[in-house]
Amino acid sequence: MRIAKGGMSWILTSFTVTFLFIAASWFMTGLLMIWCFVLCVFFFLLSCLLIMFFRDPERIIGSGIVAVADGKIREIIKLHDAQVGECTRISTFMNIHNVHVNRMPLEGTIENIIHHQGAHVPAFKKESEANERVVLLIKTGIGRIKIIQIAGTVARRIVPYVSEGQTLKKGEKLGLIRLGSRVDVYLPTKKIKALTIQVKTTRRAGEDTIAEIYD
Repeated sequence: MRIAKGGMSWILTSFTVTFLFIAASWFMTGLLMIWCFVLCVFFFLLSCLLIMFFRDPERIIGSGIVAVADGKIREIIKLHDAQVGECTRISTFMNIHNVHVNRMPLEGTIENIIHHQGAHVPAFKKESEANERVVLLIKTGIGRIKIIQIAGTVARRIVPYVSEGQTLKKGEKLGLIRLGSRVDVYLPTKKIKALTIQVKTTRRAGEDTIAEIYD
């Protein structure tokens, strides 16, 4: 199983702690040995959970505009954005069991990457818009789009894979948000032929289509 860039250190740390408790248990007896065994089991299960969380499976890239993130569509609204103009914002909530590697919705060039410090409100709440986040402005064939990676309560670090000026193909990896989080994508409304999603629809990044565009 391939592990996402930025996740291996967490997995190795958890396994190291597991083996340290196993080694320590050889020198303990009674209640201390029992507690040591419990901690061994806990950290082993945590290691397995981290492997699942940081998995990075291959994806067959879909047609049209593809999902940026794995997870459930939480909100679809139309609004005016200072950088994109009249647009449709699609918010995806990633639960802890989802793959957390984010991908390009279509081919484009990274114009700007802005990191904002903020709070760590649960990602499914409206107040999470003030959370720590990374904003990516991307020049594409349908105009400028915007992607916002938002940290949640547990997810406190966003690991970018890209840099300003870099051109990426549709479905290439943008970055990783560690643990439960949310991703918003802003698409220019006039360039969208039809959305292929609705609220509560589940999508996989890079593979599933979220919108069709005019030829």
